[in-house]
Amino acid sequence: MTRRAGIPGLRSRYPMGEQLPGMYADDHLAQQFTAGLDDVLAPILSTLDNLAHYFDPALAPEDFVAWLGTWVATELDPDWPLELRRAVVARAVELHRWKGTARGLAHRLWLCLGVHSRILDGPGATWSTRPGNTLGGEPNSTVRVQVWPGRAAVDHAQVTALVDSVSPIHLTCTVEVLPGPPPREQGQR
Repeated sequence: MTRRAGIPGLRSRYPMGEQLPGMYADDHLAQQFTAGLDDVLAPILSTLDNLAHYFDPALAPEDFVAWLGTWVATELDPDWPLELRRAVVARAVELHRWKGTARGLAHRLWLCLGVHSRILDGPGATWSTRPGNTLGGEPNSTVRVQVWPGRAAVDHAQVTALVDSVSPIHLTCTVEVLPGPPPREQGQR
């Protein structure tokens, strides 16, 4: 984070000289002394007046966006454009809610890299009201992630790195780059 510094010529909205008792209104020394304090306090008062905007990813200064990302446990790539970093921080809670799921991975791939995706992760979940029933499908520890261009071209290395960073540790993920959307299979919506 960069260090905040005073802004030359910034005037205080609350000059101290005007708030002194009336007997100091014409005292040149008191007015000069408080004017010097105003120069020091003006950036602090300005920051406090705008404090709520520092915590809004859409309005925060650029260096604060990365800091806000640490508050919501989101790693931001410094090479991403500022607007993308702001969007990822703003949607961090939603992305955490879906972390480790196919839906979460698809959202993250679209938001961060601008690519469409389809995640093929096995038979899904089953349940039964009776104990001892067999579960359907075969256990699957490999997930196939198919991606194709969306608002950006597909960079295989970036997609693989993002998929590896958010995938559960017990799964092996393979990334397959397609030229366009895959054909719909039977039973798909």
